[in-house]
Amino acid sequence: MKGIICYYSGSGNTKLAMEYLNKKVSTTDFNLYNVVKSELPDLSKYDVVGFATFTDFGDIPQYYVSFLDKIEEQPDKPAFIINTFGAISGKTLKLFADRVETKHFTIISAYSLHTPENYPPMRKRNIMFDKAPKPRELKKFDTFISRLDEILKLINNGQSPEKKQVKVGFLWNMLPNAPRTQAKKDFGIQQVDENLCKECGLCAEVCPYEAITLSPKPVFNHEKCYGCWACYNHCPEQAIYTRKFRGTHQYPKPNAEMVKKFG
Repeated sequence: MKGIICYYSGSGNTKLAMEYLNKKVSTTDFNLYNVVKSELPDLSKYDVVGFATFTDFGDIPQYYVSFLDKIEEQPDKPAFIINTFGAISGKTLKLFADRVETKHFTIISAYSLHTPENYPPMRKRNIMFDKAPKPRELKKFDTFISRLDEILKLINNGQSPEKKQVKVGFLWNMLPNAPRTQAKKDFGIQQVDENLCKECGLCAEVCPYEAITLSPKPVFNHEKCYGCWACYNHCPEQAIYTRKFRGTHQYPKPNAEMVKKFG
């Protein structure tokens, strides 16, 4: 059976988790597709589609919303959704499901996975969760994967999967989302330390919103910038800084403990 997982991973946590899932399932060999700056995939070629991204202020990132808006409708095609989160997941999974269902996929499974926090303002407040997922959380994720694999086996045998009703707790459902504009306020106006910058171009490469041009050092388009912190997190020389943050609390890639668990 042919499958694809369309993922968006700011610092690699989500990607690593999807690689782990792909190794664990036995029925389907998934093509892992990075939605950032890639051509839209032809989802009609696949028997099952996975959607995976991280929580961004209680919802899925705007970039992923735009990706979902662009893909073709796939009536009744089996799909599963996964969101990763650092501090809290909130209503993300339900909002994620609602958006995927507008494209008429049949959601067969859904999961929220706790991972280390990669948002520098949270890490500055010592809200990191660098040991996530803890053993109990990893065991639950393994159970989810096993159940997903069983569903995929049924589909492969020609059976129609049962639709998953995605719900969140009452309190989460009542809680309003934090304003996404806070991210831009937390970030402030990016600047470049020209003495540190090696003109590697990585910041422009990782910026999903194409808000950085190279001349040859980075120039920021603050109208396009969405405050995702990718440029700050990934700068190897710590040359990108703002008034509030300079050379601290970066999370450029999954930490060693998470790599060990998912490797």
